[in-house]
Amino acid sequence: MRRIGDVLAGNHAVWEFDSDSMIIRFARGLRTPRLWHALRERRIPLDALCGLSLTGGKRDTVVLRAVPRPGADPLMEAAAGQLKESCDPYRLVLSGESAPRAEALADAVRDRLGPATAAERFLVAAPEAGAHLKAYDARVGFDGTAVTFHWSRTGASSTKWKAGDQRYPLTEVAGVVWRSPEGPEGHLRLLPRDGAAGEARPDHDLAAAVFGVGYGAVHESLPFAAAVLAAVRERRTPVSAAVPKTSGGDRLHHLGELLSAGLLTDAEYSALRDRLA
Repeated sequence: MRRIGDVLAGNHAVWEFDSDSMIIRFARGLRTPRLWHALRERRIPLDALCGLSLTGGKRDTVVLRAVPRPGADPLMEAAAGQLKESCDPYRLVLSGESAPRAEALADAVRDRLGPATAAERFLVAAPEAGAHLKAYDARVGFDGTAVTFHWSRTGASSTKWKAGDQRYPLTEVAGVVWRSPEGPEGHLRLLPRDGAAGEARPDHDLAAAVFGVGYGAVHESLPFAAAVLAAVRERRTPVSAAVPKTSGGDRLHHLGELLSAGLLTDAEYSALRDRLA
């Protein structure tokens, strides 16, 4: 398989494969899901996938579906199966005549995919997200180190308004729960690291923001939740512990994976690479 140039162009997206990754470029258009507009482009290491399948679609189309490993992609972990099929970023609709080429390409990369077991860390970088998210009862902020809730005078419950604005450093957060605004009781909730999560409704939980019509849309709230979740998980994986004590070549390869997964900044990657030189 060629390292660059194996491309499949489908409805609203283009998938390009190289020797160790798949790059998804989402098109912009009136019929393209707004979530895809927000994602724009994503690099998916093949090790972050555990399957590729081709099935028949509607109106002389075929559907190529990539299956991410559990725990490999913060976006899909945050979504927790709540995305509609039409919004699935791992689903590519192709013309029927593209079926032979798509199947051949899938066969060529299957032996490069990861196992079906859960990944020990995120292998896909979190999508870019805004620094603020407007919910029905709060304006939620994230600066990379803490999540803040600034309550709305008109939307927040009396419980939240009386308690005042809240700030949660990531050191105090164990996880994130996202409930789609397209379903009942849509909200974003932080889970405390001390395990003392209460059973309060989201509108009374000081670590939760409630969505509503026109607030917390999927294309805004899901990338935001994924970015927070990735930052929380990253704090559990110190860079020094993530780099194995193997040969120099293996270490450089692993550093590249950490950089691609968003677990290293460019500066951290350069510093560690120079140490191995």
